[in-house]
Amino acid sequence: MTEPRRVCDYEESSYRTDFWEGQGREYEDLAERRALGHLLPPRGSRLLDIGAGFGRLSEFYAGYEQAVLLDYSTSLLREARARLGAGPDRIYVAANFYAMPFAPGSFDAAMMVRVIHHVEDVPALLGEVSRVLAGSGTLVLEHASKRHLKAILRYLLRRQDWNPFEPEPYEFVEMNFDFHPTWMRRQLAEAMFHVKHTRTVSHFRLALLKRLVPAGALAALDGLCQPTGDWWQLTPSVFLQAQAGGPPSEVGDELVFRCPACGHVGLESPADACLCPACGRRWPIEDGIYNFKLPEETGGRD
Repeated sequence: MTEPRRVCDYEESSYRTDFWEGQGREYEDLAERRALGHLLPPRGSRLLDIGAGFGRLSEFYAGYEQAVLLDYSTSLLREARARLGAGPDRIYVAANFYAMPFAPGSFDAAMMVRVIHHVEDVPALLGEVSRVLAGSGTLVLEHASKRHLKAILRYLLRRQDWNPFEPEPYEFVEMNFDFHPTWMRRQLAEAMFHVKHTRTVSHFRLALLKRLVPAGALAALDGLCQPTGDWWQLTPSVFLQAQAGGPPSEVGDELVFRCPACGHVGLESPADACLCPACGRRWPIEDGIYNFKLPEETGGRD
């Protein structure tokens, strides 16, 4: 029996206040929004936010008829729902992203920001993203890069052992990975994605600069530098816009769920659960959140 893939579980964590609010990351937040604003199509039928957490980037949902927030943590999704509200245009789904509970071709766009650095099986995840995206749909993916200037300098000065030029992912803390940009592009290509644009982000992620220069000004300067990502990538964060490789197809009017246990498409939906007619699994709907987490999954928080 194969071991289940590890997942990073933020259940009952105070991620919003521990990592973002009041933690000196205003510059990174603004710089990432600039990159996403350039790469994500501004409107569409249905958007999937993979690893949505508390909905930090919810401003980008506005142009879509429906946004689906997927996360492994039900507590973060409850926080997102309290902030953003309920309704047919906002769907909250707790699930393992290796087995997303959606029919093929359910989305015309997907975004994954500050998520893939917690992924130990990138090819499996990208294959799953490719499955749920409609043909020619757009994926915006952010990844932490191992080949950035600070890491290169530290390596050349022999202040770190790991080589930033080697293609393999580097797990610097348990379930926290840095990826070589070329390696990540190769994984996307093997999952039938075509990378169209690259933006490098957080050019000025230095504590001294962040203390001396207002976050908005620093992010504006970062925005001017980001398009150079199409030529070289030497920053700690890289954003990629990739197009799914299938023939163009339309997203259906209704979101159709797929059973993560057996793969059956089309679940019965009484008021408090989704029922799989093929395997008999019952997937509860609790506090407005569709819970598709398998009990045998394991988790660990960074």
